[in-house]
Amino acid sequence: MQFRQLGRSGLKVPVLSFGTGTFGGKGDMFSKWGTTDVAEARNLIDLCLDHGVNFFDTADVYSRGASEEILGEALKGRRNDVLISTKATFTMGDGPNDKGSSRYHLLRAVEASLRRLGTDHIDVYFMHGFDALTPVEEVLSTLDTLVTSGKVRYIGASNFSGWHLMKSLAASDRLGLSRYVAYQGYYSLIGREYEWELLPLTLDQGVGTMVWSPLGWGRLTGKIRRDQPAIEGRIAKGGDASGPPVDNEHLYSVVEALSEIAREVDKTIPQVALNWLLQRPGVANIVIGARNADQLKANLGAIGWDLTADQVARLDGVSRRQPIYPYWHQMGFDRNPKPTRW
Repeated sequence: MQFRQLGRSGLKVPVLSFGTGTFGGKGDMFSKWGTTDVAEARNLIDLCLDHGVNFFDTADVYSRGASEEILGEALKGRRNDVLISTKATFTMGDGPNDKGSSRYHLLRAVEASLRRLGTDHIDVYFMHGFDALTPVEEVLSTLDTLVTSGKVRYIGASNFSGWHLMKSLAASDRLGLSRYVAYQGYYSLIGREYEWELLPLTLDQGVGTMVWSPLGWGRLTGKIRRDQPAIEGRIAKGGDASGPPVDNEHLYSVVEALSEIAREVDKTIPQVALNWLLQRPGVANIVIGARNADQLKANLGAIGWDLTADQVARLDGVSRRQPIYPYWHQMGFDRNPKPTRW
């Protein structure tokens, strides 16, 4: 296993972490992701640890807390051997304060996550989305209190716009509060908008990137081809609902290029897609998911080798899309550094 520094923090994380969105399967959306129970979770975690994957990612909203509960139960007796990240902000109840990043909600949310996980601390605590109704100073002072108390080790942001993240980082610097060290965002060969603003920002500000849905919400498994719609798996069951949009022709072209390179390197399409991401600047960690051991073993095959520069360039070319303004305009100015100009 390879380890990389998480942003400008002193924390080293494996390049692959295991996402537990498939644990529990409660609710219409998460039931399509997977229904992993405690016994199967233990098997998957055993396999992860055997391969050096000691970082597990979850969120309070995953199956309304069931994912955290199952992860906590499956990790009993080995908490000190692993890193855990979880998230808060999204709706967890019917009350007006059961969502958001207010001090009221976050203090309750972190205590609930600690109980469900069966631990006394969270290694990386993410704000799952930006709460525009709560001042960033309130959010960050609350998170700083949690870090000072030892209940949270590091903090991160997820699904923020660039200005959301920069405003928060500036407030932390101005007030001497704990700073976001990681950004967890969507990034894939069929979703490269992350490169337009967020990736340059994270590089400039020393924020490590954790990638979610690196296979484009399950579309880069190789099961979806031109004139061959998915007939099995999560996508075929309607699991692409709420996922990032993608033009089918663009998807087919990218998958065809992935398939060609996969034959050249004797790897699978998902392994090539993941390896491409591991060569992007600023990427500290990729969150991989799996509903069973076979899927997990396949994803683990993405490390220990590298695509050639020519193969990376071919994937870059087929997956590149014209950015929106002002990013297309900025690409024409040679004093804008990469990745702005990609």
